[in-house]
Amino acid sequence: MRIALTAFTRRGGALARELFRALGEEGHTCSLACPRRLEEALAFPETYERVGDWAGARFADSDALLFVGASGIAVRAIAPYVRDKLTDPAVVSVDEAGRFAVPLLSGHVGGANDLARRVAALTGGEAAVSTATDVNGRFAVDQWAREQGFCLEGREAAKAISAALLAGETVGLSSDFPIQGPLPEGVVREDRPLGFAVTLDEAKAPFGQTLRLIPRILTLGIGCRRGTPAEAIARAVDTVLAEHRLSPKGVKQAATIDLKKDEPGLLAFCQDRGLPLRCYPAEELAGLPGDFTPSAFVQGVTGVDNVCERSAVRAGGELLIPKQAGGGVTVAV
Repeated sequence: MRIALTAFTRRGGALARELFRALGEEGHTCSLACPRRLEEALAFPETYERVGDWAGARFADSDALLFVGASGIAVRAIAPYVRDKLTDPAVVSVDEAGRFAVPLLSGHVGGANDLARRVAALTGGEAAVSTATDVNGRFAVDQWAREQGFCLEGREAAKAISAALLAGETVGLSSDFPIQGPLPEGVVREDRPLGFAVTLDEAKAPFGQTLRLIPRILTLGIGCRRGTPAEAIARAVDTVLAEHRLSPKGVKQAATIDLKKDEPGLLAFCQDRGLPLRCYPAEELAGLPGDFTPSAFVQGVTGVDNVCERSAVRAGGELLIPKQAGGGVTVAV
């Protein structure tokens, strides 16, 4: 996670620095800031005039905000920026003695509950988790989805599922993928008016009210003519995904030949979608075993008979959708 920490006193600053070090050692990307009035005393890398301005900036570029100090300060700082439980970052406050870590926002989807528990473990304190499913020991579908790296489609269904499980009712589960282990209490693989589906199909609705959980497991293999604009690449990709009823939320990366590693339109498309671009040399792609759609023209230009299919497979997985061509763009999934 990208965790932004701040503190408002000398004692709080000492704890913030300890948490900054410990969370960083666990692999998180952390930043550390304090009010400008404490710049000399704390010597933090960043300072600010108003904590609200700092919070607004961190809402845009961080996965979590960790306040060391009074919860009221944190609440007032974040209030203008709170929008949506599915997109807001996690927000946690911990008192400067480290006794109580309080998840204030995005407890499940954003991971604030887990972050509070981790902070409490580091300080020897307690995590004051208040979400109903946690308090009552019930399965939380939104937290489980976050832990699995799934995207949620259908927030009202997510709320309804939590309410049903809290009321002791059962909800249905449908999955296009194998599921290992026992199901949580209240979840059944049967027809129900309400349930959730693990699927890449953006239109799948096996229940009267369905929450779709979409795994990010798809790789786009992309080839294009030189100078192809990002808009043309986006149209080609979206057309292929829509025709095969695959949710764009299921895409985790794009792949191509290294000749295209500096292609402006492809780079802009990936940046706009937040996708890493994997690039491979022609000889590496040509050496892949398997049946691919050959093109003499592509062979003559790139040195390999197929770019999109081979690069998608090289990035990992089995070919789901073979080469689809149009508008100077080829796409495989």
